[in-house]
Amino acid sequence: MEATVFNPIQVHLLKMFALDNTQRGLAELKDVLYRHYSSQMKTQLEEMWQSGELDQERLDEIDKMDLHKLK
Repeated sequence: MEATVFNPIQVHLLKMFALDNTQRGLAELKDVLYRHYSSQMKTQLEEMWQSGELDQERLDEIDKMDLHKLK
């Protein structure tokens, strides 16, 4: 069996998260991550809209797609 080697970021996160192993801590962490990535996604979508890469026609196309089939 091969051992998993963690990089310095993973080690730091494991040590940091070992301080709070409660369900409340998990819920708070999920909320922080959700807000962070949601903000990043909103910024990217706004940039795409402003550049013309994304418009209502493209959104309508995406709406009709079966996104579960995408890989």
